[in-house]
Amino acid sequence: MGLVAVTAAGARRRVGEVLVAAGIDLDTVVAADVMLVASELATNAVRHGGGIRAFHARVDGDVLRLSVTDANPDLPILREGGPDRPGGFGWPLVTRLSEHVGVETGPEGKTVTAVLRLV
Repeated sequence: MGLVAVTAAGARRRVGEVLVAAGIDLDTVVAADVMLVASELATNAVRHGGGIRAFHARVDGDVLRLSVTDANPDLPILREGGPDRPGGFGWPLVTRLSEHVGVETGPEGKTVTAVLRLV
């Protein structure tokens, strides 16, 4: 299901709706992991990608597919955070919690898709 979510909160809300519709209890570690990935992808699109152009979340069998499209065609970069430089933790979290992460780029921007196992 598509949504133009302009905030991380909107992305989490939509993912919560998708999980509940699929019978997934929101008070589980799996749901928390999915919410964290959705929040990070949405936040990165807002902070680094010029805003969210499209947001999709759907359950396929025992996996959830999240896709976030933004206006920046640059690939995500791994950045080191630290006491003097906040941030840099979101992309590693997304890649560790997801079974698969893919990035498609084009002249109009990029789409980051994360696949997360629900069982």
